[in-house]
Amino acid sequence: MEASLEQEQVIAPQMPSRRQPLAFRTPQNQPLVLSEHEPIWQAAMSEPHLVHDYKLGEVLVHNGVITPENLHDALVQQRIEAQAHAHRPLGQILLRLNAITESDLQVALAATMSMPVVDCSTLSPEREALALVSREMALRAGVLPLLLRHSTLVVAMDDPWQRAVLDELSFLTNRRVLPVMAAPGTVESAITRAYDELRCQTDAEHGADINALAQALAQDVPELLVKDSSEVITESSNALVRLVNKMIEDAVQRHASDIHIESALQHDTVRIRFRVDGTLVPYLELPPRYRHALVARIKIMSDLDIAEHRKPQDGKVDFARFGGTAMELRVVTVPTAHGQEDVVLRLLAGAKPLPLAAIGLNEHNLVALRQSFAKPYGLILICGPTGCGKTTSLHSVLRELNDGERKIWTAEDPIEITQAGLCQVQVNPRIGWTFAAAMRTFLRADPDVIMIGEMRDEETARIAIEASLTGHLVFSTLHTNSAAESIARLLEIGLDPFNFSDSLLAVLAQRLVRRLCPQCSRPELASSDAIDGLLHEYLHSARDASSIQPDTLLADWRHRFGDEQGRLRLRHKQGCVACNQRGYKGRLGLHELLVADDPIRQQIRHRAAAADILQSALNGGMQTLRQDGIEKVLQGLTDMSEVIAASNT
Repeated sequence: MEASLEQEQVIAPQMPSRRQPLAFRTPQNQPLVLSEHEPIWQAAMSEPHLVHDYKLGEVLVHNGVITPENLHDALVQQRIEAQAHAHRPLGQILLRLNAITESDLQVALAATMSMPVVDCSTLSPEREALALVSREMALRAGVLPLLLRHSTLVVAMDDPWQRAVLDELSFLTNRRVLPVMAAPGTVESAITRAYDELRCQTDAEHGADINALAQALAQDVPELLVKDSSEVITESSNALVRLVNKMIEDAVQRHASDIHIESALQHDTVRIRFRVDGTLVPYLELPPRYRHALVARIKIMSDLDIAEHRKPQDGKVDFARFGGTAMELRVVTVPTAHGQEDVVLRLLAGAKPLPLAAIGLNEHNLVALRQSFAKPYGLILICGPTGCGKTTSLHSVLRELNDGERKIWTAEDPIEITQAGLCQVQVNPRIGWTFAAAMRTFLRADPDVIMIGEMRDEETARIAIEASLTGHLVFSTLHTNSAAESIARLLEIGLDPFNFSDSLLAVLAQRLVRRLCPQCSRPELASSDAIDGLLHEYLHSARDASSIQPDTLLADWRHRFGDEQGRLRLRHKQGCVACNQRGYKGRLGLHELLVADDPIRQQIRHRAAAADILQSALNGGMQTLRQDGIEKVLQGLTDMSEVIAASNT
């Protein structure tokens, strides 16, 4: 679609007088988007989305996104490439020259096509429209059903010119489908939020809540299961099969990361809990007679030995084989006291990688990290405890590097996120296919970028450093508490400090905190005591408080996070249907980025202590996890209790 707009000549910045100026920005230089139902409907129906005689370049110049000089340079570059028989669209050339962002390009293309742009983050889709398209279809295709008028369905999409998707929607819904463009970065989270709210409404209407199910099972009247004719529940009982499937489906719907099946004494109830946003929440309690059959059913699904109760076992479940959604689960059974077994199921959804700007990095860290992996070779580490989002961050970085011009190998255990264009390998230590073995193989396979799921031993770390010194960009993770401790840990396991100092580019430490529910959290003016408490925590975390003056820091906060009068507000959790009355919904990353500069390299060569490396990093401008968290509190994204729980001082 863009290619037809690209054959431009060098133009003046003024729009031709033969047509009205075409704007996609407000006078305040914000994207011109629609956020109400009726204007969206009228705009979608007003005129067909045909190509006008507007040119992309003049639209970008008219809206102040690029200068005439930018356009001239891009057109010259386009003509040079055309002479070499490399026909590259103007928009792609402007992107490569860093003259525009992908968001600017998308919205400008929509403007040239008279395509309405909608802000999905503030819209509440109509329930009738959502009911026509399944959640799985919406997430797979990246479409948000918005409005249903008679036989016409309006949907928001990142790319509204995907004819195959529109045809599929029209066939499935038996409706005429009109697309509008979603404001960049808003559609995916809006899909999840809309279907979560629809599910909550449906559950309330039909009375299908977990408490009712638990009570029914406790009374041996399982209303949602087929009543078994025998009092003995076996692993093949129809009631149990449906129960396990429903448990996994509910975990997927609630965005749980783990399912915990716990038992104590033989005659106690079986407790099932979900880990949602990092916190365990009760799901269901079953009568004792379900215990052995439930564990046996899960063992059968994951191809484990149902007769073995004394040793731990681990396996995987492909849920699609049992009639469920496309979902893989990693299963671990653990023998407990009194001959019982606990089971933990980890949900591996095969999620898409997030854009790097969406993982929660502040602007300073985002720029510094991009500068680090823009270098042709070196080592970048991401550290933190299990479940803190290290793999998600790594794949977000690889998403930016995955431009089709690099060979990228990854060795992972397990493969949780898949990307087209990557060569992803699942390691298997049982057969000797370890991270170190994968690294040695990758180095013979002409790589540009290598990602190792985890540095577990000296051999893997040593090979990774050698690879980074021989012209490869290497990424990996460590289970350490902070960026400075990661350096000390690798020195302790026996790495050569000179090679390590030469190879290291950056270390990113990460934690996850719960995000305040955007629908029910309420802002309040911060009291002087609250502000003093934030200042104390921020300065104490800086170790050398004398280097930062409290008055200067507070003035900076008022400028960046305050209202027009400079007043600071803190948001407080409440609880609503959307967040299941918890006050939190989703999670957010806290980060500290240590960039290896010359003083830190010297300290590595002299095997300096972690505390000394930390102080050097702080002197160089690094923010600690707690400092980054405090700024996110001031932005209204989370609260201080979450930051304190997730970060060290």
